[in-house]
Amino acid sequence: MTSARDSQGSRVDRALVISAHPDDVDFGAAGTVAAWTSAGIEVAYCVCTSGEATGDPATPREEVARLREREQRAAAEVVGVSELHFLGYPDGRLTPSLELRRDLTRVIRAFRPDRVLTWSPEFNWDHIVTSHPDHRAAGEAAFAAVYPDARNQHAHPELLAEGLLPWTVRELWLADGPLDRRDHAVDITDTMAAKMAALRSHKSQTGDADGLEEGMRNFLAEAARRHGLAPGRLAETFQVVHTG
Repeated sequence: MTSARDSQGSRVDRALVISAHPDDVDFGAAGTVAAWTSAGIEVAYCVCTSGEATGDPATPREEVARLREREQRAAAEVVGVSELHFLGYPDGRLTPSLELRRDLTRVIRAFRPDRVLTWSPEFNWDHIVTSHPDHRAAGEAAFAAVYPDARNQHAHPELLAEGLLPWTVRELWLADGPLDRRDHAVDITDTMAAKMAALRSHKSQTGDADGLEEGMRNFLAEAARRHGLAPGRLAETFQVVHTG
């Protein structure tokens, strides 16, 4: 499967990434996004929270949220993404509610992506730090928004009143799920520099962290090895679900 084709071989023109926090996409999938935009795919981001539950407790949460949104916009620009949606749900308290499903359905129907990338609603027992409850909640709500909500004209009828007609997403990519469910590797060796530049855009989170790139390279090299890529290659891995 090439980045510009879905699992059935059809052309992918637009892809939507749904994440819980600013920086999630850059840790988990920025190399893949850079490959997609280089292949001519239009990519948009939808971030459920603004990542305000971090940093110095003395700093107003609204200020932290504004900073983290700016950092995510800068990181997105590095990998060729200019359309971003911040839904403003509370960081650390995200749930797969009907309201979140509706808001994600709104973005899907407006952007009309062929592919959605989000976080797995399952635990990754091999690397538990990526299984943050907000990540899993975003993934569960996104999965429901892809199927059945976005394609079902009877779901969230208020969206029809907004002129947003049903839309079928053909393919769902799940990041950070159990290793044995990941069936697709994207070789990001050639986009690793863009991934690291995007990560460093999140200065409030990564700062000048020693060993960040070395740690990422080791992690991605092991992922590439598991999926049979040649020595020296780097990979981001996903579970790909045909939803069309």
